[in-house]
Amino acid sequence: METVRTRFAPSPTGYLHIGGLRTALYAWLFARKNGGKFILRIEDTDLERYVDGAVEIIYRTLRETGLNYDEGPDVGGDYGPYIQSERRDIYLKYAHKLVEQGDAYYCFCTKERLEEIHKNGATKYDKHCLSLSKEEVARRIAAGEKYVIRQNIPEEGSSTYHDMVFGDITVENKDLEDNILIKSDGMPTYNFANVIDDHLMGINYVIRGVEYLSSTPKYNLLYKAFGWEIPNYMHLQPIMRDATHKLSKRHGDASYEDFIKKGYLKEAIVNYIALLGWSPKDNREKFTLDEMKELFSVSGLSKSASIFDENKMRWLNSCYVKELSDEQFYDYALPFYEKLDYLKGYDLRYLSSLLKNRCEIFSDVQKLTAFLTEFDGFDLDLFVNAKWKTDRALAKKMIPDLIELCENSFDSLHDALVNYAEKSGCKKGQVLWIFRIAITGAQNTPGGATEMATLLGKDEVVRRLKTSLSRL
Repeated sequence: METVRTRFAPSPTGYLHIGGLRTALYAWLFARKNGGKFILRIEDTDLERYVDGAVEIIYRTLRETGLNYDEGPDVGGDYGPYIQSERRDIYLKYAHKLVEQGDAYYCFCTKERLEEIHKNGATKYDKHCLSLSKEEVARRIAAGEKYVIRQNIPEEGSSTYHDMVFGDITVENKDLEDNILIKSDGMPTYNFANVIDDHLMGINYVIRGVEYLSSTPKYNLLYKAFGWEIPNYMHLQPIMRDATHKLSKRHGDASYEDFIKKGYLKEAIVNYIALLGWSPKDNREKFTLDEMKELFSVSGLSKSASIFDENKMRWLNSCYVKELSDEQFYDYALPFYEKLDYLKGYDLRYLSSLLKNRCEIFSDVQKLTAFLTEFDGFDLDLFVNAKWKTDRALAKKMIPDLIELCENSFDSLHDALVNYAEKSGCKKGQVLWIFRIAITGAQNTPGGATEMATLLGKDEVVRRLKTSLSRL
């Protein structure tokens, strides 16, 4: 049986989009599930959109997410080079072969002529240069005229192929345009390079976005022109921001590194994007990469687009966060603590133990600890609690006792507060509510009354109690 070979072929035009990472993930899962090979190829022929550093982002992201590739620019392999700009002569050789066969032709049409025919109602190129003689072509090339090489697509008949997700796809040849294969700068277009590379690299399963579903017949005509075997296709629906807009950088975070910077765990990101277009038979939502590999199947791929729901991703991330040890949580949270000057001097390891079960993503540490800087001027109506039947008057009466209690019994604070409740005739909940509000000024805190006191320390607790009393 033939070895499964899939590829991920991103363009280094900036950040790695979540949609691109999902394509890489599915290609990796399919290869690994079937004991095959996963190949990385860099498609950098669009020189105008090339961004310095983007290739390293691709390498780094695939390494961090565990999507190890068997062949690629930085790991080598038998089918290199794996960077398209280094394969220019290969594409030219095959383009010239197509011209000799009549399956491609030189086109000298200017930008102005192309604009003119479109103004006059043309919806595609009109094959104007197909009729040029070999002699005229040679003369114009020798004269230094700019040209491209176009694919010569039949005007009659139709092309049909089978997609593993969508079934049989048929496109009328008259609806297909004569693609540019080689641009005027001598570089290939995606439409040409991906066919040449996929064949020469032995890629037999092509996994990519659904936007190529209707153009795939053009690629298959190239395979047939060369007498090559057509690969298996798996097209994926897009990831949407909402019902009408694709997820994109223009509308907020859309890259893997955006979400890492916000404090998502890489395992949660990979887990969530796996669910954007695929669902396992048992409808599970949380699984490791190894578990995903065992569960992955083409039958689970969706024929409809997926909506990116960041609230769902936050929830999934929180499940992973809760599984961390306190030490692991501290290590992940430390870069976010370091951005907050007001946390200097606090026991951050103790803080981590309080935050772990309340933190969905690590950037939440700011809102969860904001009470530390927002104490002065807090709303005194927070002392009012219908459940515990507390109010400002009870707080004013109780706080002097709480100050004395903290000054004398801080090391056994919980027991002292419980004993105080019993002796004063108050409920424990009343004492703890008033105490916590008086030292934090916040309705919601990452821990209870005594945990907040431990975090703040005796001197700060006493100071805050006195401040609260002075305002009542």
